[in-house]
Amino acid sequence: MFAHWSASWPALIGYALVAGWHLAGLVRLHARRAGGTGPVAGVRWAELRREAVLFHLGLLLVLLALVSPVGYWSDVYIWVRAMQTLLVAVVGPGLIVLGAPWLVFRQLWRPGGGDAALDRVAGASFWVSRPVLVIIAFNVIFVGWQLTYLVDLAATNPAVAQAEHASMLAAGLLLWLQLISSRPITAPGSALRRVVYVIWTVGVSTVLGMVLVFGNGVVYPAYANSAHHVMTVLDDQQLSGAVIWMGILPPLITAAVALLSQWLDQEDSAELSTGLSKMTGARRGGWPSRSVIR
Repeated sequence: MFAHWSASWPALIGYALVAGWHLAGLVRLHARRAGGTGPVAGVRWAELRREAVLFHLGLLLVLLALVSPVGYWSDVYIWVRAMQTLLVAVVGPGLIVLGAPWLVFRQLWRPGGGDAALDRVAGASFWVSRPVLVIIAFNVIFVGWQLTYLVDLAATNPAVAQAEHASMLAAGLLLWLQLISSRPITAPGSALRRVVYVIWTVGVSTVLGMVLVFGNGVVYPAYANSAHHVMTVLDDQQLSGAVIWMGILPPLITAAVALLSQWLDQEDSAELSTGLSKMTGARRGGWPSRSVIR
């Protein structure tokens, strides 16, 4: 069972530090909340626990993509590498952002701050406040690490592989912060505009997947190893394209459906408010007023 587990010490150390920081901050936040103080004194503890579970699930998913057999076989099969890419760049970051760990982290960083202070810091951030730039950066990083030279380099140089995973994780976190709100950080732009960002990202990954699926030449010759005695490198490459093409759809389509639902709710609320304003506002009479004759 443990024959193909890789001991990636940077990933293990990073996971231990981040997870420990979050758990310690959660304990302190719970103590402050129980005392009726702190930025989330009115938030239910059940909600904080649910967010903590989502955060640690996403963090653990990223770790397993790097140190489990997925990490080992990603150096052998191209389609496993594609699956690892989706876990590190899309699925794991999405769960982390849903887990909204920012206030918990702040308990050990600046325990005296509140929601508004952190929201101002996040809103002033260069990347969070520039959604178009973030979407472009994510797609450039996502596609760039699929180029032949960088794939071959990452397969032979552990430092390059670690840089790949770190950049994809960071880009994935910034991508999801543009799509969904992560208390107390509010996603910029309207819900409909964020749907456009989802469509844009899906379109780029679709093109990348189609290039790999329908390509007739081997793009990754470094994977021409002895393990490819059942399927050829070209078959493996085409399968990796299908993994990227189809694998990115479930999380992003789920986000798009949620955003469309939010947009429709906002439209309905706006129409209802307009209707109520018309009903309760002053109405002009149908006949002109006339002075009373005495």
